[in-house]
Amino acid sequence: MSEFDPIVFLERAVQTSSHESVSEMRALLVGTLESAGVEATVDDAGNVLAERVGPEDGPRVVLNTHIDTVPPHVPFSREGDRICGRGSCDAKGPLAAFLAAFLAVEPDRGQLTFAITPDEETDSAGAAALSIDADAVIVGEPTGLDVCNAGRGRFQGRVTLHGENAHAAHPEAGVNAISGLSPILSALSTFDTRDPHPELGSPTLTPTTIEGGTATNQIPAQSSFVIDRRSVPPEGADAFRASLETHLRDSAPKGIEVDVSLAERDTPFLEAFSTPGDSELVETLQKASGGEVRPFGAATEASYFAQIAPTVVFGPGVLSDEEGAVAHGPREYVNENEVTAAGDAVTETLRRFLD
Repeated sequence: MSEFDPIVFLERAVQTSSHESVSEMRALLVGTLESAGVEATVDDAGNVLAERVGPEDGPRVVLNTHIDTVPPHVPFSREGDRICGRGSCDAKGPLAAFLAAFLAVEPDRGQLTFAITPDEETDSAGAAALSIDADAVIVGEPTGLDVCNAGRGRFQGRVTLHGENAHAAHPEAGVNAISGLSPILSALSTFDTRDPHPELGSPTLTPTTIEGGTATNQIPAQSSFVIDRRSVPPEGADAFRASLETHLRDSAPKGIEVDVSLAERDTPFLEAFSTPGDSELVETLQKASGGEVRPFGAATEASYFAQIAPTVVFGPGVLSDEEGAVAHGPREYVNENEVTAAGDAVTETLRRFLD
């Protein structure tokens, strides 16, 4: 069994991510686990799985993060203790920290599962395919060592307005689906009237792209726009679609019909989640990390795991800093000391549950 160095692994992982190769990253992870004497498997969905089982029954704890990244293609570099490059904080820093904790803990009781998904940044097919029993789940994302016990969900849909074609010289003969956009777009601002969620605040509903018309001399019979919904509990995707459609139809001008559809995808939408702040998982990890307890600022696969067990999002790195974007940006980086601190905090938490 070789000794694991999370920083050496992190550097190799960022170098691998710069090539945008999930298969190479998966091979690196499997090889690292096997070099440490731990059997690793890859399931049909591309998830990397490993387990450490104690001799006695006890809690089942899952460590999860992902190996895929998004552009831009930022090359690996080092600036002192700062490791820079594509995927360094989202989520190779959390991956290195979690791998260090996984290899450091040999459970006296219960079960520790290491479950690493391949496509969190797209459709989360890996996470959706996982069948895991758990009593606690820690999802690795850049939180600045804060313990994030809640997060908004993300739904995407399209609002379509139907009118009636006519010659542009005789607009009164038709129903202009583009003219009907103004009251419908205004109605988005009056959709959410419930009290804010105590941790996540109010949901957001944002139009992002718009289309309409097929000819410059014709009254358009159809227009549409895409909506981005950042939800809070307990809203689900289907209930959101139905209630928004009813609201917009009530606001539509005469002659305009309105339909709301959800974007097609093969996996469930990432719905909002919330784990009580006084749960054992939250309190234990907060004490170990010294970070704050707060919501996470983006949708994650924690949505899937929170349906089966108390779940938190945690890790080194930040989504953005005082200079601007870090994750998903050209300045992406993670600090070496945060990676080490995150590994230590997760290790201490695991020992609390499994020793």
